[in-house]
Amino acid sequence: YIAKASEFLKGSKVKPIAVVGFPLGAATSQAKAFEAREAVKNGAQEIDMVINVGELKSTNYGVVLEDIRNVVEASKPYPLKVILETSLLSLEQKTIACALSKAAGAAFVKTSTGFSTGGATVEDITLMRKLVGPEMGVKASGGIRTTEDALKMIRAGANRIGASSSVAIVKNFSAAAASDTDSGN
Repeated sequence: YIAKASEFLKGSKVKPIAVVGFPLGAATSQAKAFEAREAVKNGAQEIDMVINVGELKSTNYGVVLEDIRNVVEASKPYPLKVILETSLLSLEQKTIACALSKAAGAAFVKTSTGFSTGGATVEDITLMRKLVGPEMGVKASGGIRTTEDALKMIRAGANRIGASSSVAIVKNFSAAAASDTDSGN
């Protein structure tokens, strides 16, 4: 539906974003690159790709690096976010996934699709921010349901939040900010 979403969003500040390789990144690199090119051709202004979890866990790091590079190229001129599915990975695998994403030229690393066994944790966001530095974005996604959850992720280093509860989070944040202003804080 990216073409239709792009049409609806025309003239707004909201960017249409498409996901490739969903849900476990197990599609071939050529298939993911094709999906990305088609999405961009149809109006996507950012691409999210699911890292090849199986290849990463099998320590086929060259395959994972080339996969990300191919999708970075296919997504140009738009940025690519690499979804790591952190709940499925060990600390070592998260570290390697961040390094590969950075080396391949991705713009962001992201915690999850929201469809796996877990979502963003403060520990994962802190680790990801430390590993990718200020040059890349970090998106906390999955399991963020409250304004407090979102603020914890931001404090840990996320500069984007993915949440199905976005409207409630923003409303509660706005109400809390107004309350702080009213009380002189």
